[in-house]
Amino acid sequence: MKQLLLKIFDNLENYICQFLLVFFVVLLFVQIVLRNVFSGSLAWGDELATYAFVWFAYMGAVYAAKMSAHNRVTFQFKFFPRVVEKVCNIVTDLIWVGFNLYFVYLSYDFVFNRMNVFWKSQTMGVPMKYFYLILPLAFLVMSVRILQNMYVKHVMNRQIMGPEDAQIEEMKRTQNETHDKS
Repeated sequence: MKQLLLKIFDNLENYICQFLLVFFVVLLFVQIVLRNVFSGSLAWGDELATYAFVWFAYMGAVYAAKMSAHNRVTFQFKFFPRVVEKVCNIVTDLIWVGFNLYFVYLSYDFVFNRMNVFWKSQTMGVPMKYFYLILPLAFLVMSVRILQNMYVKHVMNRQIMGPEDAQIEEMKRTQNETHDKS
């Protein structure tokens, strides 16, 4: 049971992104069919699809942080000792976490203290704070994932493979298996 919960937590961003992507694509498809076939549409469909897309984008950024897939310029580290790269990565990740946590503070303050309680979505009538809640949530979870990656890299001394590195390794393994069979 504990393993299952850990697996779900470790892949939570992935599951949420997949759900949101399917949800807003299906919703937009239904809207297109309703407009073109039945000359009508769901009044709230486009608005909900837009909010789902925004949540998808922020959760995608969290997932990219988990996968260490955000763009980084690392070419310059080839000219320095390995320790320089390690220190620079730690410093930049801590600055990134600091920015994220400051943004969590600002967005939390906006959503729960400064946002007018009467602001509601135009067609659904749902308070806007529920849609804006993605801001503090995404930046908080992103900070957790960055710190988690820092722990794995610098304390456990394990290499985190980004998506490109994993694809390259898979291609090499496939090529070696093909070559071995020949």
